[in-house]
Amino acid sequence: MLENLTITGVAAEGKAIARHNDMVVFVSFGAPGDVVDVRIKKVQRRHVEADIIHFHQQSDLRSQPFCEHFGVCGGCKWQHLDYQEQLKYKQQQVTDNLQRIGQVDYPYETLPILGSESIQHYRNKLEYTFAEKRWLSPEEIRHAESITDQEALGFHIPGFFDKVLDIRKCWLQPEPSNSIRLAVKEFALTNNMSFYNFREKAGHLRNIIIRNNQKEELMVILVCSSGDEEKRDGLLNHIRDTFPQVTSLHYMLNDKKNDSTSDLDAVLFHGSPFITEEMEGLQFRIGPKSFYQTNSRQAYELYKVTRDFAGLTGRELVYDLYTGTGTIALFVASEADRVVGIEYVEEAIADARENADHNQLTNLTFTAGDMSKVLTDAFMQKNGFPHVIITDPPRAGMHPDVIRKIILSGADRVVYVSCNPATQARDIELMAAKYKVVKARAVDMFPHTQHVESVVLLERKR
Repeated sequence: MLENLTITGVAAEGKAIARHNDMVVFVSFGAPGDVVDVRIKKVQRRHVEADIIHFHQQSDLRSQPFCEHFGVCGGCKWQHLDYQEQLKYKQQQVTDNLQRIGQVDYPYETLPILGSESIQHYRNKLEYTFAEKRWLSPEEIRHAESITDQEALGFHIPGFFDKVLDIRKCWLQPEPSNSIRLAVKEFALTNNMSFYNFREKAGHLRNIIIRNNQKEELMVILVCSSGDEEKRDGLLNHIRDTFPQVTSLHYMLNDKKNDSTSDLDAVLFHGSPFITEEMEGLQFRIGPKSFYQTNSRQAYELYKVTRDFAGLTGRELVYDLYTGTGTIALFVASEADRVVGIEYVEEAIADARENADHNQLTNLTFTAGDMSKVLTDAFMQKNGFPHVIITDPPRAGMHPDVIRKIILSGADRVVYVSCNPATQARDIELMAAKYKVVKARAVDMFPHTQHVESVVLLERKR
């Protein structure tokens, strides 16, 4: 145990920071200004991780968590921090990474972070997991003989593949998300449907995914093992009849030992095969496996920043790398001469082409393939050398070969959108010989979490 530690800051991983002699102490659910006693739970070479066991003084920056599951389910780790303080530390995270990892020196323009208008019920997609045996609190374990409700429909406990917390109310997605989950669980229990057992790899019900859009349409995808068709269809009919807002109802059959659905076919059970999201008159069709930013309203703000940084005049050839379903490509197409989108996932490119056709946009082309293999000199000779590159890679950042091709492309401007400011800064440092950072803006897509989006404009050095 360490006593009378003063919390001084917040780390990028979401934990608070204190120091004991020369040792860094990462503290779960601490706030800057707390004075605490902690119990060490993990010792590393350069730091320790600890939990608070006693408060001598609580920080003025603390906020009362609103969720009964806070601290257990693993989501919304910053509910105990005032939202304006969350934004402050997210902004600091982006700035620190650019300077320490990216070696970016001033002067460059740092625009204020864009906070989310909604800090509850902001997600348009949640996935819940069925479990035959739910996670039990220490108190419940002490009285395990009296536990009768073993099944769970909720979220995995962090670090445990077989521990699922039964969720009573989640604040991430608007109603009727909670009502659907609770109704599904009640129907399944009443009709003796088996929940998944992670150790035995058996059980019929595995996951349920709920998607919504700003028009309050709903898509529900039930993931279960094959067999028990009568019970499966009974549950799907119950969802359809109880929640008429569900305009798109699907199921997937998963007999594998993992929960991935990317390789599964979605079967339409009722309604439309997709729901539709809109931005500035553009319509984006979202299917069961389509990628779409999970905070719809804030995605619009992110894309506006991206388009503004691109500085388009209508004459530019734009490359949109890691285009996904083409959302950014479509969003900037009206202000560009032509847009070329590249994405690894072939199904995403099929969605991008469909979205372009649906919106009657003819100045876009999309290519599927490994970015490091597609983005070649021959590809740019064929499609034209870009004036502007927009890149929005996964959390791991860009392959060094992709960075080299960006440098060799001769693009005047690169707009780098990232959900991981650390890997973004690493890649920017690799581009420093040819590109300078001109402008940066953080965008908060996920309130009450440590995650932040970062948009950086780079211009070619003359």
